[in-house]
Amino acid sequence: MSTERLLTTFIDLVRIDSPSGLEAALAGHCATELEHMGFSVRFDASAALTGSNTGNLIAELPGITPEAPVLLLSAHLDCVEPCRGVEPIVSDGVVFSAGDTVLGADDKAGIAAIFEGVRRTIESGTHRGDLRVVLTVAEECGLKGAKALDPVDAMADICLVLDADGEPGGIVVGAPTHYTFVATFAGTASHAGVAPEEGRSALLMAARAVSEMELGRLDSKTTANAGTVEGGTATNVVPARVTLTGECRSLDPDRVEDVRFSMDSAMRDAAHSVGGDVDIRWTKEYEAFHTPEDSPVIEVMSQACADAGLAPRLFTTGGGSDGSIFAERGMPTLVLSCGMSSVHSTEEQIRVDDLEALARLMHATIARLAGEPR
Repeated sequence: MSTERLLTTFIDLVRIDSPSGLEAALAGHCATELEHMGFSVRFDASAALTGSNTGNLIAELPGITPEAPVLLLSAHLDCVEPCRGVEPIVSDGVVFSAGDTVLGADDKAGIAAIFEGVRRTIESGTHRGDLRVVLTVAEECGLKGAKALDPVDAMADICLVLDADGEPGGIVVGAPTHYTFVATFAGTASHAGVAPEEGRSALLMAARAVSEMELGRLDSKTTANAGTVEGGTATNVVPARVTLTGECRSLDPDRVEDVRFSMDSAMRDAAHSVGGDVDIRWTKEYEAFHTPEDSPVIEVMSQACADAGLAPRLFTTGGGSDGSIFAERGMPTLVLSCGMSSVHSTEEQIRVDDLEALARLMHATIARLAGEPR
């Protein structure tokens, strides 16, 4: 019956539209569900910073085992487009969309598992410490909700972010430092057919810059990418202004700085070679984090996995999540695999068994932290 309830919860969640910036309907639904479980629920004032139509949701439930660690469970409310009008289909134990939208398991599988894990804990009378649930907005467009969250609202002894793909039991122990850039190349416009020699092509500057960059997977810990090029006005005008965007990431903080310097130099050299200029704005999206494999939080999660009948699997990722922000602020943080696959595509899906395993892991983790293995 609880698996059926879990699936119903998940189906209800994915049917509520929640593109980045428009999470209010889903947030209101989640607030009601959490209040029914006994949580006190509030929303922060982050909407002014994130551009969302709601703030981050913060919910708290006092524990019944005073000495147990405080546990923070987090997931994000928003989904990537196309995510409106999701029609979930369940077939042969797998949930997927009708095909013209994403499913939204990223990250509604995390939300559903948190809710079911807490419900099972309450209903079974399992020992538990204080629980805090944080559901963030605008994660998919730059972790904006987590960045705008007051650190006080994320205080806990252990933080678990449910937002990685792969089978439940997967534990992310490292994520990269991530830089993005916006570079605006400035040249001189001229008539491409009458006086091209009088122009200084900003597009040529951008092209030369990209051609000199080392892109793709640079090593086992490092990647770099040139993402978009925009500019120019017409085919017969030498373009005077072009904007190039890109990024670099690495699990090694020193390595990412070297790559950033190299990309920056390539852009400046390219602009000067054509007689133009470039304005480069770099943004550090988040810092790398690494959790040692012998740390107490890994030990606890490995034990909880065993309690839930799962094999713990430690791995690093090249992607970012709200976990990067929590870890950057000094929180003992792990990001957990949620069973979702083909995320950010219309082929996204999740197995009901994996959704059930994730909820079982949440229940086991709460119990294990309170000294009551399940």
